[in-house]
Amino acid sequence: MQTTLSSQSKASALILGVSIALGLALLGNFLSSAAIEFKQYERSVTVKGLSEREYTADIVLWPIQFSAAGNNLEALYNAIEGNTNKITSFLVSKGIDANEITFASPTIHDKLANQYGGNARPEFRYTASQTVTVYSKNIAGVRSVMGSLAELGKQGIVFGGDNYGSPTQYLFTRLNEVKPEMIEEATRKAREVAEKFASDSQSTLGKIKQASQGQFSISARDNNNPHIKKVRVVSTVKYYLSD
Repeated sequence: MQTTLSSQSKASALILGVSIALGLALLGNFLSSAAIEFKQYERSVTVKGLSEREYTADIVLWPIQFSAAGNNLEALYNAIEGNTNKITSFLVSKGIDANEITFASPTIHDKLANQYGGNARPEFRYTASQTVTVYSKNIAGVRSVMGSLAELGKQGIVFGGDNYGSPTQYLFTRLNEVKPEMIEEATRKAREVAEKFASDSQSTLGKIKQASQGQFSISARDNNNPHIKKVRVVSTVKYYLSD
């Protein structure tokens, strides 16, 4: 009786061992297959899509700088005021709204007070500068007036250089309006590139794994047309690939 029980125990243990071995083998095979499939699923491609468009600026900020010189301070202030009035009248006559014109306080320099070394006296003790600024949405109108500013020069108004210190600025403020379409275009172009890559590599393009919009940039189209703005965005998209 004991011999029979012992034989049965050994047989049961053998069956159990074989079952465990088979189970481990099947589990290993399953995990190996799953790992391969997972690695295949993790295959991906990263592409970039560009959207670039041109828009006309919607605001112009035009500082008009002029100067005057003299030895009598009161007369110099009167000259600055007179020239400011001339410029304002000229701008309004050319169609610029008076509400779009502002004035800064004049700046006065005393050359004798700032003189360093030497005994030569300057011809004019005082120099004054003034800035009249136009802030307008009428880009075409303002640019037209810029071309006729020489008419005021014939009236004795001395305008300041090339305005390097305060150049004319053209602003594009409608970025939020154009963002959605440009992002859509950039994403579509990125997918076109990804589909071409997948086709060339005999793969199938899957879903988006990761996407980055990128930053929008706004710049002048060129130096001669600063009022025409180039708006640009690059989207980076990562797609899954499969065989």
